[in-house]
Amino acid sequence: MEDYLIGIGKRIKEIRKDNKKTISEVAIDAGVTAGLISRIENGRTIPSLPVFLKIVGALGTEMTVFFDGMPKVNGQNFLVSRKDDHTLIEKEDEAIGFSYSYIFGKQLNSVGFESVLLEVKPNSERDKVVTDAFEFKYVLSGECYYEIGDQEVLLQEGDSIFFDGRIPHVPVNRGKVASKMLVVYFFI
Repeated sequence: MEDYLIGIGKRIKEIRKDNKKTISEVAIDAGVTAGLISRIENGRTIPSLPVFLKIVGALGTEMTVFFDGMPKVNGQNFLVSRKDDHTLIEKEDEAIGFSYSYIFGKQLNSVGFESVLLEVKPNSERDKVVTDAFEFKYVLSGECYYEIGDQEVLLQEGDSIFFDGRIPHVPVNRGKVASKMLVVYFFI
C-alpha cells in the first residue's frame, strides 16, 4: 500500500514541477487545500477518485499523460491474459442468472484494475450493489437495462457506460437472450 500511495504523490509532484506550478496554484484550481496536496505528494494520504481527477485537471494534463510514467511489466509495453486462464468468480448467493468470469487484473503503482466478463441471463434477479471502484461496461452481445441510483439506461450491443460504482446499481435483462459484457473496475 505504501508504494501505491507514494506512486501517485510522486507523479503529481513531478508533473506539477514540470509545469512550474506551486502547490497553492494546484490546490486552488482543484478546489482543495494546499495541505492536502502536500500530504498526497509526500505519500501521507491518497485522494479519493473525484479529488484525484480534479488534481489531474488542475495540473493541466491528461490521464494518459499522468499514467505514462507507469513501469513496464517484464520489460514489455503490454500485458496479456489468455482465455484458458480465465476463472469463474463466485458472487453473492442472491444473484440469480449472473455469471462473472475473471479475465485480468493488475496493480500498477497508482492504479489498480480488473476486468471480468459478465453474462446476465433473461429474468436474472439481484438487488442493487455498490463497489469501491469506477466501472466501465461494454456490451458485447444482447442488451440490458442498467439501473444506477434512481436512473435507468438501456444498453445495447456496442454501447458502453462508465460510472462511479459507489452508486447503487444493477443490470436488468428484460430480453429473451443473455447479455454479455466486458466489465473493467478501476480502483484508484
